[in-house]
Amino acid sequence: MPSTQSAPSFRSTWPLYIMFTVVAGIVGAIISWVFLAESLAALGVPDPGPFTTAGLPFFRAAGWMLAALSAGSFMASTFFFAPQPAPNLLKARLSVDGALATKTGAVAALCFGLIALLMIPMVLSDVSGQPLGEAIRPAMWPTALSRVSAALAWMWSAVIAFVLAGVSQFSRHWRTQFFWFLGAISMVVPLGLEGHSAAGGDHDYGTNSLLWHLIFMLLWVGGLMALIAHGRRLGPGLPIAVSRYSTVALWAVVVMAASGVINAAIRVRFEDLFSTGYGRLIVAKFVLTMVLALVGLAHRRWSIPKLKAADTRGRAFVRLSIVEVIIMAATSGVAVSLGRTPPPPPRVIDLTPMALEMGYNLQKAPTFWGVWTVWRFDIMFTTLGLIMAAAYAYGLYKLKSQGKTWKWQRTFWFMLGSLGLAVAMSSGVGLYMPAMFSMHMVAHMVLSMVIPVFLVLGAPMTLALEVLPEGSEEQPGAREWLRAFLNSKTLRFFMHPAVNTIQFITIFYLLYVTPWYDVMVSEHAGHLSMNWVFLISGYLYYWEMISPDPRPVKNSVLSRLGWLVFSMPFHLYFGVYLMQLSTVLAGDFYETLDLPWPVDLMHDQNVGGGIAWASGAFPLMVVFGALFLEWLREDKKEEAAYEQHVEDEGEDELAAYNAMLARMESGESDAVSQYHEQEFRAP
Repeated sequence: MPSTQSAPSFRSTWPLYIMFTVVAGIVGAIISWVFLAESLAALGVPDPGPFTTAGLPFFRAAGWMLAALSAGSFMASTFFFAPQPAPNLLKARLSVDGALATKTGAVAALCFGLIALLMIPMVLSDVSGQPLGEAIRPAMWPTALSRVSAALAWMWSAVIAFVLAGVSQFSRHWRTQFFWFLGAISMVVPLGLEGHSAAGGDHDYGTNSLLWHLIFMLLWVGGLMALIAHGRRLGPGLPIAVSRYSTVALWAVVVMAASGVINAAIRVRFEDLFSTGYGRLIVAKFVLTMVLALVGLAHRRWSIPKLKAADTRGRAFVRLSIVEVIIMAATSGVAVSLGRTPPPPPRVIDLTPMALEMGYNLQKAPTFWGVWTVWRFDIMFTTLGLIMAAAYAYGLYKLKSQGKTWKWQRTFWFMLGSLGLAVAMSSGVGLYMPAMFSMHMVAHMVLSMVIPVFLVLGAPMTLALEVLPEGSEEQPGAREWLRAFLNSKTLRFFMHPAVNTIQFITIFYLLYVTPWYDVMVSEHAGHLSMNWVFLISGYLYYWEMISPDPRPVKNSVLSRLGWLVFSMPFHLYFGVYLMQLSTVLAGDFYETLDLPWPVDLMHDQNVGGGIAWASGAFPLMVVFGALFLEWLREDKKEEAAYEQHVEDEGEDELAAYNAMLARMESGESDAVSQYHEQEFRAP
């Protein structure tokens, strides 16, 4: 008898996406409307009209949800949904679910870019009080971009979003998805570098904590929306995808809660949390975040176990997830309304020029020992260093549980690098970096030429390959992803000795010879970007040069030594160039700091040039030492291989040499050529 059971229906998730964005927008618009009078009084501008008053928070909240959808979709196509089986993961094509996720991410990025363009005249209307109809005229756009930092941030977000939406349409291979994922995250970075958190005292804490907060919000909210779509279309491998997302969600809750508390602590006093509108919104956002954490716990206890039952098709998980995303959308609306609500008076009203520019004050001139007596926790790089050290220690624990051994020297080097990064950026080295060119150069050398040397000698990639579980061709995991990265054409390009050497050298010249330094040093976002570039550039360079980790192309010791010698004059000349400069780099910025001790800017710059010239000695010694030891190891391997060959085949080369001498004595003219021919044929 034929079955009467109907085939499963595949429903589009776009109506849900629209509902999520509308909920976020409405919540943001309503709260912003409630605080309209207070906001206008604080800004001292006339009412720009309902289109700006309600439209700006509505579209901003909707934009955040679309950015999360884009990032979550590309995260799913990269890590959650297995591509089509292929012997080489780099050549694997996306599965149907991965292709649909990519399309969703591209469309969401396009929609976010359109909203970002609309936000340019909206923020101008908001800060100037002119109606949106006036601010949206093309003639007003240059004014918005040149005078309103938020408008410039939205412009850059729009550019990144449109590029991402365009390029992600042309590939359906798994190998490109990680780049689209990074692009989706980068869409919101400009927005995280402006606003309340990027101004006033402690704005270094505010900006860094906000960036952590925003990035993990994208992963948390966007990843869940991608899983909802996957579950509604009855996609395969939902339990594995949910398990991977569950780890991301757990870390997202921890990071968002911690960064949210830090960001609130520098903006408001404890008593302001319940006596001001801004404070009450922070409390409401924290409560909603805790509610979401409880919903996540319900997932772990109730809906995720039901995924193992084939007859449920993930319905319990999808239904609870829809409710969870609605709460997330409301939370995003509350968060957006904070940007339209005047914060209470700052804790310190009379800020010094130094605190306004850097976020904190320095009381005395730096000395060799004094920099180790001044401390201020760096949320970005100290946190990164501690995370790397903890991850490495966990890898060692897993390695020991498998009964494998590990060289203690590697552990020593990596811990020295990761903990050295944490200490350096929270000590006077990191604190004085924005205030003086000489200390900037000290931190630059530490980040690009000291810390990377220690890190690469720790062989973190090799440790990861040892402890990560083996996946399969049908369901690749973290180990296969890492192998694909190590064998990728992108890494092969950057690890080519010529490219790698050029990128490492040109970072110095592009930053300090061009006007870029004047631009970058005047903003916290510039310092943050420079530090990341220094660290990544140095790691790539020394990874190719001395790391025991796998590389796409392993060059000989002599080849790497030759490239090292080739690059030395460029490093030396860079320091000499700085010492011979007759103009002060970023002199206007350094003068505005009004440091409490006398500073000769030209002398300080010459000291910085001397530091750049002399600081190459330490990494050169380490690199030469590492290359020499590697050469000795290679020589011992060759000697051992030859001895084994002699043991197996006999000393055929010595016998051939003696035979050649005997023939020469007997007058054979071709004895030498016969010997070389035999030598060539020998294994």
